[in-house]
Amino acid sequence: MSASAHPNIFPALRYRNATAAAEWLIRAFGFTEKAVYRDDDGVVRHAELRLGAGIVMFGQHNEDGWMGGKPPDPLASPISMYVVVDDVDAHNRRAVAAGAEIVRDLADMDYGSREYSARDLEGNLWSFGTYDPYQPEQPEQPEQPEQPAKPAGGAA
Repeated sequence: MSASAHPNIFPALRYRNATAAAEWLIRAFGFTEKAVYRDDDGVVRHAELRLGAGIVMFGQHNEDGWMGGKPPDPLASPISMYVVVDDVDAHNRRAVAAGAEIVRDLADMDYGSREYSARDLEGNLWSFGTYDPYQPEQPEQPEQPEQPAKPAGGAA
């Protein structure tokens, strides 16, 4: 597989109410609509929302669909989404203003990122931050040996 200028892994979620989820993700997290496909009853079967270069795909849960099974239970899921944003402080303010449940306050991490985590309207866990795994790691600077202190007043 060749290297690509865009992501090649796309989260795909199921919501109990995909229409409400799309509206909420746009309002609270700043996504924009790329595509929405509805069935004859107006139910969202597949949606794609964009944030920066990333895309999240989702649709409405359907017991008879290929994923079948029980309705989504995000609180029982080990899965979360991480999204790189340029201005995480402004993003956090937007999410709070839209009523997002903040589960990890905005903070500076010891690995250089600034980030926070929130749950969406159905409980899916989202983290937003400045850490970008596509950015090359900065090489560690070798420690400079300490220079001996010069005596006060000039030559000794």
